[in-house]
Amino acid sequence: MRELFINTAKKGSKINKNIYGHFAEHLGHCIYGGIFVGKNSIIPNMNGIRTDIVKALREIKAPVLRWPGGCFADEYHWIDGIGPLENRKKMVNTHWGGVTEDNSFGTHEFLDLCNQIGCEPYITGNVGSGTVREMSEWVEYITFDGISPMAQLRKQNGREKSWKLKYFGVGNENWGCGGNMRPEYYADVYRNYQTYVRQYDHNKIFKIACGPNTDDLHWTEVMMKIAGNYMDGLSLHYYTSPGGPKGRGSAVNFERSKYYETLQEALRMEKLIESHSIIMDKYDPEKHVGLVVDEWGNWFDVQEGTNPGFLFQQNTMRDAIVAALTLNIFNSHSNRVVMANIAQTVNVLQSMILTEGEKMILTPTYHVFDLYKDHQDAELLDSYVEAQEIGVDGFSVPDLHVSASKTDDTIHVTLVNTSDSESREILCRIGGASAKSFASKILTGAINAHNDFDNPNQIKPKSFDDIKMAENGLCFTILPCSCLEITIKV
Repeated sequence: MRELFINTAKKGSKINKNIYGHFAEHLGHCIYGGIFVGKNSIIPNMNGIRTDIVKALREIKAPVLRWPGGCFADEYHWIDGIGPLENRKKMVNTHWGGVTEDNSFGTHEFLDLCNQIGCEPYITGNVGSGTVREMSEWVEYITFDGISPMAQLRKQNGREKSWKLKYFGVGNENWGCGGNMRPEYYADVYRNYQTYVRQYDHNKIFKIACGPNTDDLHWTEVMMKIAGNYMDGLSLHYYTSPGGPKGRGSAVNFERSKYYETLQEALRMEKLIESHSIIMDKYDPEKHVGLVVDEWGNWFDVQEGTNPGFLFQQNTMRDAIVAALTLNIFNSHSNRVVMANIAQTVNVLQSMILTEGEKMILTPTYHVFDLYKDHQDAELLDSYVEAQEIGVDGFSVPDLHVSASKTDDTIHVTLVNTSDSESREILCRIGGASAKSFASKILTGAINAHNDFDNPNQIKPKSFDDIKMAENGLCFTILPCSCLEITIKV
């Protein structure tokens, strides 16, 4: 029997709810045919936005949504996405499939979407092909209530009162698709652009600078040294791609070795956060600048027969386990990680939701976010589980992985069993408190198991009854390839 210990006497940082954030880019069918179907669609919608998707995101308490990209952001000109639909300029989405973007989903539609979900909007501005003036006027259009050309234009387009905008990214992946810039150059560009991201009418904007690609520590060093005093957050992007860009493999048809390789790659996230945090601590020991992991998730080969530029992939229990491990890691580093945005919300990469016409299915990854939602804004607790390394073909991961937090008189525990075939007997002990009652749910299945439009509920959380009070804690057996949520009243 393995021991799981939760120490209520040793409390950590508050787990920022924005760690459970999402990302929606103009890519494939994430926006069009996914989130947005237009007002005249037969699919139930409010102002063109699918009501079933809004309902699903509300249920997992989606806290923040990043838009319009991604690489798309640095070729997006916001002025083309406002006003009467018939007057909006069309463009070619050169990054993602070369399709025509008609700009029918723009600023007003996005902010309406966030309002319907009840989440904060996070907008990424165009540095790669845009101008300082363009970015400045976008912020003015959204947030200024006084007399100005942009405020007047907003009113002409049907919005009298300004919106609140809390998060703004000054560029995206400027080391790559956002301009192929050197960090020294981008640091100065960032200082220039962010100057004109104004704080209007008591609307305090949290300014996020483009951070490193994966393990580019030099980028972080330069950004913190040159521009650290001008930012509130620094982004980090990391995708789990076993085998690399030329050999990612199928999202569904994979062997045990690829399962363990993927989990091993996903666990790199902890080392990346630690490495970049060391540099950030050097320049910002009081942690005024938050680490924002605003793109993360699994990236496999696209589903056969789909547009390779649309990045559509299925979502299995392997994805669910990666999501659970990653969220546990974010929780444990919540003293520095203040936001994270999984890529992406609908129909792209490691999606929450998949759609096909009127049909909609929730993925195993969605269900992990549902199991984990009570960690949002909770207080991190010290936790430890006896884990052993397991794996095949040279790939190895810990078989057990845990996170725990507390709100008022309730402890929230999320425990992952990474083994593809073996259960684990667990004794959970709680230090500094006694369990009065508990409830539990589990998400489990074969590593390849997934939901599709013929079987939409094959993988979903179920009540977990194989758990009982013991003299010194809780006893249970966690099933293979599973994520277990335990809620304990103390």
